[in-house]
Amino acid sequence: MTIRVLLADDQALLAGTFRLLIDSADDMEVVGIAGNGREAVELTRATKPDVVVMDIRMPGMDGLSATQEICGDEALRDTRVLILTTFELDEYVAQALRAGASGFLGKGVGPEELLRSIRSIAAGDALLSPAATRTLIARYLSRPESRAAATDSLDVLTAREREVVAMVAEGLSNEDIAEKMYVSPLTIRTHVQRAMSKVGVQNRAQLVVTAFQSGLVRVEPPRREPGPGHQ
Repeated sequence: MTIRVLLADDQALLAGTFRLLIDSADDMEVVGIAGNGREAVELTRATKPDVVVMDIRMPGMDGLSATQEICGDEALRDTRVLILTTFELDEYVAQALRAGASGFLGKGVGPEELLRSIRSIAAGDALLSPAATRTLIARYLSRPESRAAATDSLDVLTAREREVVAMVAEGLSNEDIAEKMYVSPLTIRTHVQRAMSKVGVQNRAQLVVTAFQSGLVRVEPPRREPGPGHQ
């Protein structure tokens, strides 16, 4: 099956580079390129891609508004959105998650990681980069409204489901978790889907944030390197 990808980015050179990379993969094809959020919504409705690779900062309608419109359209329920971001844009993580984004990726990502991420999201197993996810969520959770979040949001889960959710939050794929737990990836997918249903979240990314909010998984503070002149 060919994964159909729509690119949304106002930087033509970057979008063109992504197109060459994606089209070079045997299992993917780019079905369109949008230069702003409004075009992204219109092209998504016209082409119904499997994955939209969405930039945040674009003229007119931005990527967050476009993501919300796409994810809120019942006719596009099978389309998933991968947000392209840089770490200085992490103040948008809460909005993007509420909008329904399935994952985040830094613009400095390597070619193979971009292709892997698209494949994972298309399969419904959004593989969030552990480093990017931790950085984004750490800053998101530092906000007062996030600190005030209920800590009992995962109490509805079984012990096994909590164990699986913790590993999802660590950035492990279903295959990685299945190997650790000596079960099939299908079993892990079932646990993840049940957990999302019980907690009331739309996708894997939101499940990860819930795991951090509840304290099931904790964000380690970044280590500070000594400055010049310090031993």
